[in-house]
Amino acid sequence: MQKLTDRVFIITGATRGMGAGVARKFVEHGARLIISGRDEKRGSDLQKELAGESGRVVFIQGDVTSEHYNRYLVESAITYFGALNGVMTNAGMLGLGAVTDLKTEVWHRTVQTNLDSVFYLLKYAIPEMKRTGSGVAVINASIAAFKNFPNHPAYCASKAGVVALARQIAGDYGPELRINSICPGPVDTPLIHESAVAFPDPDKAVSDAADATLMKRLGTPGDIASLALFLASDEASWITGSTFTIDGGALVNS
Repeated sequence: MQKLTDRVFIITGATRGMGAGVARKFVEHGARLIISGRDEKRGSDLQKELAGESGRVVFIQGDVTSEHYNRYLVESAITYFGALNGVMTNAGMLGLGAVTDLKTEVWHRTVQTNLDSVFYLLKYAIPEMKRTGSGVAVINASIAAFKNFPNHPAYCASKAGVVALARQIAGDYGPELRINSICPGPVDTPLIHESAVAFPDPDKAVSDAADATLMKRLGTPGDIASLALFLASDEASWITGSTFTIDGGALVNS
């Protein structure tokens, strides 16, 4: 049974990794999507894969650190589909470097990508979701909100911030809106390999991350998409203001 039939979602960071996995899962369950990303080719290819010529998926290229772009994503949902039922945020940046080495502009860019972009999108999405009478947001954070990683201060701080932001918005806008965050652990996406360069032996770091989970494997984009689908659907109608760790048990072993 489809769980999101004809519901309209914006998915940011949708052109690869977890975001693309979520987009595939939501379309499978009947959603109509505005998908966002910086890479024009990947976004166009994903749009064609998911919707062909049906028009049920629209890719809009741009940079989520721009407030104007986030507003345009919301306006586009209304233009193309006439409503907005939910958002799923996935865009992320690592911003690697210890505090004393990290360039200030990298710090700012990381916070803008991981935290400010969520604020911008929800600032404009919330009024439109309220017009439908209900709405849902699933915010993709990270176990880095609760656990330090070598040379990841900007990433960890911004992910902790977005968890707090999601909880705050849930309190401010319930019961009409449901807002939850998810905190993935090591997932087999390009980001984990980019993150691993902060370690002395990147290949070993990825292997060790898998071994450090109780499940002894990396997560998949499909694992994350299944949780996002549940939280976006009516099956989670009594869940809001919550944070869900999905990490194969990595935090238990930390």
